[in-house]
Amino acid sequence: MGRYIILAIALSGLWLLLSGYFDKALLLFFGVVSVALSVWLADRAGVLDEEGVPGGLMPRVFGYWGWLAAEIGKANIMVAREAIAVRPNLSPKMVRIPTPSLTAAGRATFANSITLTPGTVSVNLEDDHILIHALTDELADEAAIAEMGARVAAVENKVKGG
Repeated sequence: MGRYIILAIALSGLWLLLSGYFDKALLLFFGVVSVALSVWLADRAGVLDEEGVPGGLMPRVFGYWGWLAAEIGKANIMVAREAIAVRPNLSPKMVRIPTPSLTAAGRATFANSITLTPGTVSVNLEDDHILIHALTDELADEAAIAEMGARVAAVENKVKGG
């Protein structure tokens, strides 16, 4: 039952944030109906399990999101610097990074975090490694990418450990 409530609260908050309607009764009613329908469909599809709604992850993931936002900002500056350079120093390369012990959601979070970072794209995700395309040698920093995976694993381990 807790997963239903967590999902309903998250969807309601997202609906209110994106719609901006706090004072129109009919639109609020439609919002409640859409949230209830979404929760029912999620239950019917069988995605209300621990991995589909990781309730214990939410309080701890905010620190990771802040760190990721800073990394995205730094990568934006690096890519912008190359984009406006008279002679860009592009050196595209593929790197294979081992993935730490992660759940399927953790591996997806790791791959999506890499792709969200400008100048890098997750190309192939396997159980034990991830193939990444990077625009420059600076962006292909294997230690920095491995640190990202370690941070995702640390968030997951805190959840698994309690």
